[in-house]
Amino acid sequence: MDSTDILVAGGGTAGLAAAAAFGSLGLRVTCVDPAPAETPDGPDADLRTTAILTPGRALLEAAGLWDRLAPEATPLRVMRIVDARGTPVRRDFDAGDLGDQPFGWNVTNAVLKRAFAERLAGMPNVALRRGTGFAGRVAQVDEVTATLSDGSRVAARLLVGADGRDSAVRRACGIGVRTTRYGQKALVFAVTHDRPHGGVSTEVHASGGPFTLVPLPDHDGRPCSAVVWMTDGVEALRLKGLPDEEFARAVNARSAQVMGPLAPVGGRQLWPIVTQVADRVTARRTALMAEAAHVVPPIGAQGLNMSLGDLRTMIDLARARPDDIGEESWLAAYARAREPEIRLRAFGIDALNRASIGGLGPLRALGLRAMHGIGPVRRGLMQLGLGLR
Repeated sequence: MDSTDILVAGGGTAGLAAAAAFGSLGLRVTCVDPAPAETPDGPDADLRTTAILTPGRALLEAAGLWDRLAPEATPLRVMRIVDARGTPVRRDFDAGDLGDQPFGWNVTNAVLKRAFAERLAGMPNVALRRGTGFAGRVAQVDEVTATLSDGSRVAARLLVGADGRDSAVRRACGIGVRTTRYGQKALVFAVTHDRPHGGVSTEVHASGGPFTLVPLPDHDGRPCSAVVWMTDGVEALRLKGLPDEEFARAVNARSAQVMGPLAPVGGRQLWPIVTQVADRVTARRTALMAEAAHVVPPIGAQGLNMSLGDLRTMIDLARARPDDIGEESWLAAYARAREPEIRLRAFGIDALNRASIGGLGPLRALGLRAMHGIGPVRRGLMQLGLGLR
């Protein structure tokens, strides 16, 4: 039986980041994932992008990950919200109000996973085992022993469940979840446009859900943005299957022309939209993080950044109390720090999504004007979104 300090179940973005961050503290880490490594440009590559906000960047820098991402990261300097129902209302939330740094940096998920895996490959104290997943656990006072899908076993001081919304670790711990379904899906694709994006991320709100354009590096010499179009699930399936010309017309009709004419490029992917919160984030010698603990709609760049908030708390605890990693008091401190924050953010994003679906037109427009027009409120909302308060 193998032995390690930290066993991370899950080899997605959050799991790889956790393995690198714990490994950077000099701890022995094993990361297991049942899926094989993705081919970045293959047909199954993840087309989604992630906005890494400023606090998340600091964590990734400390883990030796940021330098690998920086060349392909696009700064997000302005968050623009457009209410396109009735008379359009547009308001910009500018990072310059808070200082000289952008809100964050947008990176494709394929780049994230590749860069993180490359970092782990250069860390002798970290083992990444692809094609082998978590299958079960026996937790004792001093350690947890996990059985893997290939029949092998690994003993660890701490098991980190970062294995997604259908987490096998969470099920093995007997932890329930509360799930809210909206009947929505997110249609994800990329577009080019004539007008430079200028580091502006734009959410266009109309009935059905937001249509969000997020800056990317140029594509074939033209400005490029990633699009997350949240809409009714049946409509999303119809849109995904449209011929290219019809799809382009639908995209331009929905975009409210905020970036001028849009030309879709590459593939299209669908992702279900739910809010899901675990009943608790710890069990004996086990901590849940990322989508094993919380899933939220893709509004306000909160998904991975909530996950990095989980990881930042664990890393801070590991630095402050290295001898206590995985013990009951250590896990209790993690739960106290994260559970209220997770529930608060999940509630807020759920409310924003329902407002976007429900068509609260004039009321929403008035609220948007008020939030933007009062300086302290505007700055406070931006700080809240960044996780700075």
